[in-house]
Amino acid sequence: MAKFIIVVMASVGIGALPDAHLFGDEGSDTLGHIIETYPDIKLDNLGRLGLCLLKDLPCSTGIIGAYGRAAEKFPGKDTTGGHFEIAGLVLDKPFPTFPDGFPKDLMEAFEAAIGRKTIGNYPASGTEIIRKLGDEHVKTGWPIVYTSADSVFQIAMHEDVIPLEEQYEICRKAREMLTGPLAVGRVICRPFTGTSGNYKRTKNRRDFSFEPPGETILTAVKDAGLEVAGVGKIEDIFAGVGLTKSNHTTDNDSGVTATVEFIRQDFDGLIFTNLVDFDMVYGHRNNVEGYKNALEALDARVPEILAAMRPADIVVFTADHGCDPTTSSTDPSREYIPILCWGNRVVPRGN
Repeated sequence: MAKFIIVVMASVGIGALPDAHLFGDEGSDTLGHIIETYPDIKLDNLGRLGLCLLKDLPCSTGIIGAYGRAAEKFPGKDTTGGHFEIAGLVLDKPFPTFPDGFPKDLMEAFEAAIGRKTIGNYPASGTEIIRKLGDEHVKTGWPIVYTSADSVFQIAMHEDVIPLEEQYEICRKAREMLTGPLAVGRVICRPFTGTSGNYKRTKNRRDFSFEPPGETILTAVKDAGLEVAGVGKIEDIFAGVGLTKSNHTTDNDSGVTATVEFIRQDFDGLIFTNLVDFDMVYGHRNNVEGYKNALEALDARVPEILAAMRPADIVVFTADHGCDPTTSSTDPSREYIPILCWGNRVVPRGN
C-alpha cells in the first residue's frame, strides 16, 4: 500500500485553452508571462519533474518525472469546478455568476435570516470594496456582500464588529439559501481588520462550497477503508465530503509543511493539498513579483516533499485554473494546467 499525493498549485496555469476567448481570457498564460517578466526565475526542481519542457525554462539536469498538460472539460474556470474535475467529477455546466448582483428577493430573505441589513451586492475587488464600504460596515454592523466574474457569494466583515464564529454562521446560512439557479460554487467569508483607510483582510477566510453532486476519488478512497487527508482549502472546497482528516492551513508554507507531515504519518491513502497563495495573494492582486517569489519558494521545498515519500508513494503537482497576474483582469483565467508526476514507480516521460 502507499500514498497518492496531489498538490494543487492554485491558479498556476500554463497557457490559454482554445476556448479561452469565450471567457475573456484569450492570450492568458500565467506561468509563461511570469517567466517572460522574470527570465531568471529559478524553478530547477519543478523543472526536473518536467516543467522545463512545458514552458521556457532551462533544463539543467535530466528529467525525473512524467509530465504533460491537461485541458479542463468543465465549462468554467473556477476553484470548485477545477478541483472537482481533478477528483474525477466533471460538471456539465458552469456555476451561475451574477454580474448585476444578487436578486432582491434573495437578499431580503438573507437579511431576515441573519438579522442584519447588508451593503454592497455588486461585483468588486475584495480589497477595493472594503476600502469603499469598510467605514459604513464598522458604523452599522451590516455585512458587505459582493461577487466577481467567478461564481461566488462573498461576505466581508470586520473581526471586531462581528466575531469570527458569527461570521462563519452567517456564511453557512447563505450557503443553505443558495440553491437551484442560485447555487454558486462558493460562499466565501472574507474577514478583515484595521481602521479607516487601512483595512486588511486576514487569514481567517473560509470557503463554503457547493457539495460534490457525485462520487470523487476522495469518497472512493474513503469507502475503500483508506485515509483521505486534506490540506489547506480542500476541506472547504469539497464541503468535507470524503475526508477522514484535515489540516486547514492558510498559506503555502504551512501547506507544504502539513503535506510533509501527512506523508510521514503511517497510513495509506490520499493526500490532497491546495496551496492558496498563488491565487489568493498574488494572482488576484496582479502581483507578478510576489507570484514569482512564491513559485521559487515552493520549488525550494519540492526536495523536502520527495524525500519524505516512501518507495511506493506517488506525487502529482498540478493546478486548477489560471490567474494571469500580468493582465488587467483580477479574475481566474481559462488555461491548460501542468501535470508533474514523480515516484519510484513512475517512468519519466512526456505526454
